[in-house]
Amino acid sequence: MELLNNLALGFSTALAPVNLMYGFLGVLLGTTIGVLPGLGPVATISILLPITFTLPPEAALIMLAGIYYGAAYGGSTTAILVNLPGESSSVVTAIDGYQMARRGKAGLALATAALSSFIAGTLATVLIAVMAPALAEVALKFGPADYFSLMVFGLIAAVILANGSVVKAIGMILLGVLLGTMGTDVNTGTPRFTFGVAEFSDGIDFAVIAMGMFGLGETIGNLSRKDETNGVLSEVRGLWPSWAEIRSFLAPALRGTALGSCLGMLPGGGPVLSSFSAYALEKKISRKPGEFGKGAIEGVAGPEAANNAAAQTAFIPMLTLGLPSSAVMALMIGALMMQGLSPGPQLLNNNAQLFWGLIASMWIGNAMLVILNLPLIGIWVKLLSVPYRMLYPAILLICCIGVYSLKSSALDVIVATFFGLMGFVFYRLKCEPAPLLLGFILGPMIEENLRRALLISHGSPVVFVDRAISLTFLIMSVLLLIVMIAPAIRTKRDLAFQEEG
Repeated sequence: MELLNNLALGFSTALAPVNLMYGFLGVLLGTTIGVLPGLGPVATISILLPITFTLPPEAALIMLAGIYYGAAYGGSTTAILVNLPGESSSVVTAIDGYQMARRGKAGLALATAALSSFIAGTLATVLIAVMAPALAEVALKFGPADYFSLMVFGLIAAVILANGSVVKAIGMILLGVLLGTMGTDVNTGTPRFTFGVAEFSDGIDFAVIAMGMFGLGETIGNLSRKDETNGVLSEVRGLWPSWAEIRSFLAPALRGTALGSCLGMLPGGGPVLSSFSAYALEKKISRKPGEFGKGAIEGVAGPEAANNAAAQTAFIPMLTLGLPSSAVMALMIGALMMQGLSPGPQLLNNNAQLFWGLIASMWIGNAMLVILNLPLIGIWVKLLSVPYRMLYPAILLICCIGVYSLKSSALDVIVATFFGLMGFVFYRLKCEPAPLLLGFILGPMIEENLRRALLISHGSPVVFVDRAISLTFLIMSVLLLIVMIAPAIRTKRDLAFQEEG
């Protein structure tokens, strides 16, 4: 009964006209950037962060969430029709989806992707509604030592599961932690890494780093690539599948939903790992594995369900524990902080309207996405004819205006430009910048909880192994480190991401 009352509160919030409008705007933007290769939800959310500062918290989070899971929907459209994935998580969808389109089954492939995504999004949202309150209750029992160990585990897991070199991922996380500690130490009043600049005494704003690293950095990186064009199908038929076709992809969609829901909650997991894992699972259990790569409907349903389920269950650790499982979740935490809110177990108790409104908006958003993705396919595909060189001036202008509007500071624009150039350098060096954001968010939290735990224990480090919760996370962290240094597992990890790279 309590769950029904909470959902009623959530739907009353999500169906408010202003929240409904921003929810629709979010899924529309998400679908659009999913269709357009080169943008992505991280860059788009980074660009829009300053705008959310002026919105009510519910509207801001609903819109940003819609962008995130909307991009997972939109990326499949061009992956199927023109073999050009709009999102990295849609790379797997392109393998069999494009082959289905070439065989005259583009409509079936698109319908499979949309309906599998809808099934996954709906069931994953149910999981959030059921699990999040229970997890928040458990999190209320966490002490400073437990939070410290949890965040250490999160950073190590992000290293293990991040795409690319492990050493580079560790370096990016450490750089993010250092940037997070920049400013005046609140305990001693000592300036750290301010380089004598008074404006840095409060540290660097999260939005400045995010917009510079992703908004400007991604734009510069995309300009270094040539515009890619593929043949676009002129006509798509059969957008509504028959009952027999629905039955053929229902089981893979449910398996993908289960797998993606689990992986989405892991730090560093997310849609990319989920979609690749779901494809591997479907191919392994299939009675006809030889059809994969030639237009197998299971190769579309499983990965699409997995990446959408992962996109939504990633909100569980972010909302209940304050632990970002990906760069987008780090941006969500940044958006909450800009609104003066702290993610974690107290969010459910102190801001129930926002918490349940966000969950309810996911059901509404998934319904909107089915409506948007199927009838408007022609419009989405036509967007591919717009050269990127015509889009980037507007992106750069929006970034600069957004950064300046935070504090009306020209220095912020200069700092964002610096991080934009750093982002491009990282792109050229194949250093994934997402772990930097995780380190930037979690670094100050780790430091704060470390100090609190040692203060309570009068400086004794035994406090971290005395508590069962803390000890459990430390043991899991050690096990993950063993996995990282095991050559056989490391080789498998590199091979798993080789196709994406």
